[in-house]
Amino acid sequence: MFTHVFQRFFNKPNSRSTFLDAYRGCAVLLMIVFHLCWDLRAFDYLEYSLKSPFWVSFRAIIMTLFITAIGWSAYLSYRTSIRWNAFLTRHIKLLLCATAISLATYLAFPDHWIFFGILHFILLASIIITPVSQRPWLSVGIGVTLLSIYFFNDDINAFSFHRYLTHTFHLPTYTLDFVHPLPWFAVVFFGPLLGHLGLHNIRLPENRVSTLFALAGRYALVIYLCHQLVLYSLVTLLDTIIKQLA
Repeated sequence: MFTHVFQRFFNKPNSRSTFLDAYRGCAVLLMIVFHLCWDLRAFDYLEYSLKSPFWVSFRAIIMTLFITAIGWSAYLSYRTSIRWNAFLTRHIKLLLCATAISLATYLAFPDHWIFFGILHFILLASIIITPVSQRPWLSVGIGVTLLSIYFFNDDINAFSFHRYLTHTFHLPTYTLDFVHPLPWFAVVFFGPLLGHLGLHNIRLPENRVSTLFALAGRYALVIYLCHQLVLYSLVTLLDTIIKQLA
C-alpha cells in the first residue's frame, strides 16, 4: 500500500510537462524563501523593509512565474477542447481553497484577513484566460494593451482597486496578501505564448534538483496551503528554544 502511494506521489503523469512543473516549482520554492524571511522578520531575527527595491523585485519575480504559468497551463489544457468537467472541478477546488484562506485568516487575523490574495487572483485569471488560451498572439496583444493602458493612462494608473474595495465594502486597509488586478492580469496573457513556443518540451536533466522543483510545481496548491503553517511553527519553535537557552 505504501509503495503504491509513494509511486503515485513521485511518478509524473504522462500528460504533464516536467519543465512547466519545474517552472512553477521555482515560484513555489522562492515563495517559501520569501515567507520564511517574513516569519523571521516577524520574530525580529531579520530586519528589512518590504518596500525596499530588493523585496519588491523578489515578490514580482515570484508573481510573474506563478501568473505566466496560469496562461501556459491553460494553453496546454485546452489544446484540443475544453473538458468542462475538469474545468469546473479545477475552479471549484480553487474557489474552496480561496474561501478557506479568507476564512482562516479572518479567524486568526480579523483585522488583516485576506480577501483578494494570490489564490483569489489565480481563480479569476484562470477563467479570464480560457477564451483566448489557444490564440497566443491575440493573448499577447491583450496583455500588451493592458500594460500600455496601465502605464500610460494616468487615471487607470492612479486607480486603486484595494482602496475601492476597502472603502466600498469596509474591508481591512491592511491585508496579509493582496494582488492588484493591474498590471498582473496583463501578465497572465503572456502565458499562452510560452506554450505556443513549445518551452514545455524542454528536457531537464534527471537529477534530484530537477525532481525537487518539478514536485514542488506539481503540488503547488497543497504546498501553498500548508507551507506557512509549517514555517511559522518551526520559527516559533526556534524562538522558544533560543529564549530557553538565553
